[in-house]
Amino acid sequence: MGFRCGIIGLPNVGKSTIFNALTAAAAEVANYPFCTINPNVGIVPVPDPRLENIARIIKPPKFTFTTMEFVDIAGLVKGASRGEGLGNRFLGNIRDVDAVVHIVRCFDDPNVSHVHGVVAPADDIEVVKMELILADLETVEKRIEKGEKSAKRGDKLHHAEQELYHMIQESLGKNIPVGNIDLNPEEETILRELNLITAKKVLYVANVSESELKERGAYTDAVEKIASTDGSEMVVICGDMEAEIADLQEDDRREFLEDLGLNESGLQKLIRAGYRLLDLITFYTAAGAELRAWTIPSGTKASQAAGKIHTDMERGFIRAEVLNYEDFVRVESISAAKDKGLVRIEGRDHVILDGDIVYFRFNV
Repeated sequence: MGFRCGIIGLPNVGKSTIFNALTAAAAEVANYPFCTINPNVGIVPVPDPRLENIARIIKPPKFTFTTMEFVDIAGLVKGASRGEGLGNRFLGNIRDVDAVVHIVRCFDDPNVSHVHGVVAPADDIEVVKMELILADLETVEKRIEKGEKSAKRGDKLHHAEQELYHMIQESLGKNIPVGNIDLNPEEETILRELNLITAKKVLYVANVSESELKERGAYTDAVEKIASTDGSEMVVICGDMEAEIADLQEDDRREFLEDLGLNESGLQKLIRAGYRLLDLITFYTAAGAELRAWTIPSGTKASQAAGKIHTDMERGFIRAEVLNYEDFVRVESISAAKDKGLVRIEGRDHVILDGDIVYFRFNV
C-alpha cells in the first residue's frame, strides 16, 4: 500500500479500541472495498471532500479513495528491548512502518488497570521512548562492532560512516532519539539502511474520557507539552466514543457528530494528521470509468507519480496534462477547462502539487 502507520502504546491504553474503531469506521466510506489483511492490519481510506466533489461533478461509474495502512502492533512493556513481553515481535513490526502513532492513556477508569498502577502520561511516554532508544542503541552498537571486525580483517571501512555510527551511539546514550539529531542528507541516507526506530516520525494520540474531550485537563496538557518539545503533532480522541460512532450508519454518524458540535470524528483527524506527518499529498486521475485519488510524497515529479499508477507509465512517460482542482471546480468540466486553457502540458520533471487532476500520456 505504500504508507504504513504503526499504532503503539503500553497495555491498557486503548490502543486496540482505537484501531478497531478506525477500521470499522473506514469500512463505511463510499466506494472503497475495505480490507483487513489480517487481524492487526487495516487499510483505511483517507477522508477526501475534494474527491467526493469531483465525483459529484463528473459522475464517474466508480471512484476510489487513497488509503493509509494502520498496523496494531503488540503492546510494549518495560524491558521490550531485552525481549520482555512480546518485545521481539513488537520491535520487529515497528521497524516496518513509516511513522508511529503513539496512543497515550489520558483517562481514569477503576475497571481498567494501569500497567504501572497509576495514570501518568509523561511517565508512560518516557517508558516507550526509552525502550525504542535502547533497541536502536543495540542496532548501532552491532553495526560498530561489525565495522571494527571488518577493519581487523583488512577491509577498508568508510571512515565517515563509522564516525556517524559513533555519534549516533553517543546521542542515544544521552536519551536523544535519532529523529531529534540534526543530520545532513548524506547521513540520513547512510542511516536509512539501519531502519532505526527513533528516526521515525511520531504522532501522539491522547486517549481521553468523554468529559476531558470537551474540556482538556492535566493529562492532555502533559502530552501536548511533550509533542511540542519533540516537534510532533498531537490528536485528542475518546476511544470509547469513537467505537460507538463507528457502529453507526453514515447518516446517524453525521448527526451524532453534529449534536456534539464536531465537524469530523477524532479518527478522521487522526488519519489526516498521519497524512501530514508523512508529508504526503493527493493527486487525482479520471481516466476510463474510474476517478481515483493517489498518495505521493510532497515534491514527487510527474514521471514518478505516473509510476505510482503503473511502472510502464513511468518508463514510457511522454507528458502530463495537469488541471488545478480549484480551476476545475470553477468551470465544472474538464473539457471546458481545456477550452479555457486551464489544462497545462508538463514534462517528466514537473512537480505534482496537492489537488492536481492529471492525465498521463505514455507509450511502451
